[in-house]
Amino acid sequence: MLIGEYHYNLDNKGRIAIPAKIRPELGSSVIVTRGLDTCLFIYPKKEWENLLQRLTSLPLTQANSRAFSRFMLAGATEVEIDQQGRILIPEYLREFASLTKKVIIAGVNNRLEIWDEARWNEYRSKTERDVNEIAEKLIDFGI
Repeated sequence: MLIGEYHYNLDNKGRIAIPAKIRPELGSSVIVTRGLDTCLFIYPKKEWENLLQRLTSLPLTQANSRAFSRFMLAGATEVEIDQQGRILIPEYLREFASLTKKVIIAGVNNRLEIWDEARWNEYRSKTERDVNEIAEKLIDFGI
C-alpha cells in the first residue's frame, strides 16, 4: 500500500527521489505516465499490468475508451530507480504536470502521484473545504 505525502525537490536534470520507506514496494523500475488533475501517476509494474488489463477490456468502438487509453498509454514510460533511489522524469511529462523545483509525491494506494507543490496545495485546500460534500456523493460506493 502506497500512502503518505512527501515533499521533494526536482533536480536540474529532472530527477526526483522516491521516499525510502516505499521503495521496496516498487522494485527496480516503475511506469510513469500522465495522470488526472494535471499530475503524474507512477505505477509499480504489477499495478501497471492490472491497469493494462482493464484498459484492454474497454470497448474499442467507443471514442471515450480510445481517448482515455491513448492518454494513459501514449505518454507512459518505464524508468529505472537509480542507486540513490531517484527516477528521471522525462521532459514532456514534467511539462504536462507543470513541475517546478518543489514537488509533492502523494501515495494513493496502488500508485504514487507527483504534483507541482503549488498545484498540490491549491488542490488539497479545495478538497479539504469540500470533503463533506464529496463524501456524501460517494455514499453509493459504500464509503
